[in-house]
Amino acid sequence: MTANTDKPKIIVDADACPVKSEIVQAATEFRVPVLMVASYDHRLQPREGVIVVQVDRSDQSVDLYIANKAAPGDIVVTQDFGLATIVLARRAIALSVRGQMYTDRTIDFLLERRHEQAKQRRSGKYGKGPRAFTEEDRANFLHRLTKVLASMQE
Repeated sequence: MTANTDKPKIIVDADACPVKSEIVQAATEFRVPVLMVASYDHRLQPREGVIVVQVDRSDQSVDLYIANKAAPGDIVVTQDFGLATIVLARRAIALSVRGQMYTDRTIDFLLERRHEQAKQRRSGKYGKGPRAFTEEDRANFLHRLTKVLASMQE
């Protein structure tokens, strides 16, 4: 898939993405191509309108691939704040799997919070971790993605 600025695509950090089927559903409805990127540890099945790219399992391979493919106007779905920061700098849209839109205004706060939590873990304090992914999260994500795609077509 080449960087084509007049036709945005959805790029998915697919290793641990729980909303792959919702992405395909919305992309099909809006006729937007999807690029799912995962390490070889995660087996993905190609579908119509979906290109699957498997990369090696090294720590940042998926992120680096996505960072190099993201173009202005693309939508990148990721749970990784670092990757979200990179794609925002490339003028792409960054969404979390829970439907949160990462922005230049919110990403600094999220990175700072992650840093503080890492410092606490190093000092022996452990939190509860992320809350369980729910059907409401799934619905919120689909709603947000649909709104973003609809606004891009207007």
